[in-house]
Amino acid sequence: MPTSKKQIPELATEDVPSIQHSDAPPSPRNVEAGRRGGIAVREKYSGTDYYRRIGQMGGKRLRDDRGSEYYREIASKGGQANVEKYGPNHFADMGRRGGNSTKERHGSEYYREIGRIGGSKKRKMPDQPPTTSE
Repeated sequence: MPTSKKQIPELATEDVPSIQHSDAPPSPRNVEAGRRGGIAVREKYSGTDYYRRIGQMGGKRLRDDRGSEYYREIASKGGQANVEKYGPNHFADMGRRGGNSTKERHGSEYYREIGRIGGSKKRKMPDQPPTTSE
């Protein structure tokens, strides 16, 4: 027996209220309403694990529906958007700051050790616990 889906009537664009976005912070009344709604959902579904579970289900569904190529595509689009927004030197600056921060934390000997190890996977990295595959 064929099943029929419930038809949703088309709405004219003038019937749909427009949402005005602004840079102004939400009103305290809206913030409080959102907080109460979040608490109600958390209590109804027994804690914060609910959000983890539904997120995980959504991720699995997306992977099954779109495949792994989808993730490469959106990552590429996101990277390109960052280049357009911040400029090509943005990533070089981030890398330099991260490298300087690591050097301050671990000292320049850390980089010497990394260079000495090179691309070998069998040796342990400095300041890292030994792997079980050795």
